[in-house]
Amino acid sequence: MSDQLEQPPAAIAGLGLTDVGKVYDRSATDLAAEAVRLAANDAGLAVSDLDGLLVSPGTQGAPKLSLQKVLGLRDLRLLAEINALGASPGVMIAHAAATIAMGGASAVACVFADTPLKPKGSGRDAFGTPRSGPRGFAGYHAGIGLVSPNLFYALAARRHFATYGTTSEQLGAIAVAQRAWAADNPAAQFREPISLAQHQESPLIADPLHLYDICLVSNGAAAVIVTSAERARDLAQPPVDILGWAQAHPGRVQHDDSDFGLRTGAADAGPRALRMAGVRVEDVDLLQLYDCYTYTVMVTLEDYGFCPKGEGGKFVAEGHLAPGGDLPCNTGGGQLSAFYLTGFTPLVEAVVQGRGQAGARQVDQRDVIMVSGNGGILEHHATLILSGAGR
Repeated sequence: MSDQLEQPPAAIAGLGLTDVGKVYDRSATDLAAEAVRLAANDAGLAVSDLDGLLVSPGTQGAPKLSLQKVLGLRDLRLLAEINALGASPGVMIAHAAATIAMGGASAVACVFADTPLKPKGSGRDAFGTPRSGPRGFAGYHAGIGLVSPNLFYALAARRHFATYGTTSEQLGAIAVAQRAWAADNPAAQFREPISLAQHQESPLIADPLHLYDICLVSNGAAAVIVTSAERARDLAQPPVDILGWAQAHPGRVQHDDSDFGLRTGAADAGPRALRMAGVRVEDVDLLQLYDCYTYTVMVTLEDYGFCPKGEGGKFVAEGHLAPGGDLPCNTGGGQLSAFYLTGFTPLVEAVVQGRGQAGARQVDQRDVIMVSGNGGILEHHATLILSGAGR
């Protein structure tokens, strides 16, 4: 039996994005409620029209299922907390689309919010220091100095460098390209262009990762409304169809002879999502990739098949991803330059581009949009295939 969908079962009909960045006076729950209200209004729906709610908590442990009460929602047909870290949005969209296709709900809000930044803290304080020390076998990594995500991802990037000859300058090409895209995104936290020389001169945070190789830290919330593809065509915004999805959860693979740093869950989930959508990698017009680090963009490009394994560095240095390139990628600036709302950062830009509402940064072709999510230390992956073509 073919795993290809004959028709898109669902579409994204509403989008809500709160203020992002140094937003200090709001709780994650408050921001999440605002994002859902914005998304419903954007779709032309009342909040009371929602019969499904999927929440993804951030670093502060909220929002929780109690968001239902905050929003005044009653008699929901779908309510769940989903946490696959940065892969959560892809998991949520897939769950919402499948539920709608089976008649289990008709309009589902998917929402994420987080407030890791504090007025007197820093990005390093938000993610770099564990709340408590690891115990038992979990302390093994701490014992050899691996105490933050930056260090784990530096280890992965260094493995890629050693195996394939990848260079810091090649990663820098990704940071420069995404900052160029961010220049035309009013919601981006950083819009000033940067050069490759500036990337190389930026502080070395965890060798080989420089400051500009690492994502921002942001407070804020984002939500989308998923409904049937048929119904979405009668609502207020151009629909963004959900053509395919897949997950892969390789777990932590840092054992002897593992492929840690060289191959990710994208190599498994990407081809399956494309098959569900009935398209090939050559058909992809636009990429929105999870970019917690420049390295993750490069390795995801390889694992999705946009270039041979080991040639990701050379590929990104050729300028394919930048404005004017033949494979636009992270056109809002991504997590490196715009804002960090985990996997909702690439999803939000995919919806904006899919609708044709990206203004000066709008790309011409948006028939097939590939969106990735990545969680943990390359432990969780989700791929979505979307379309703004209104098939």
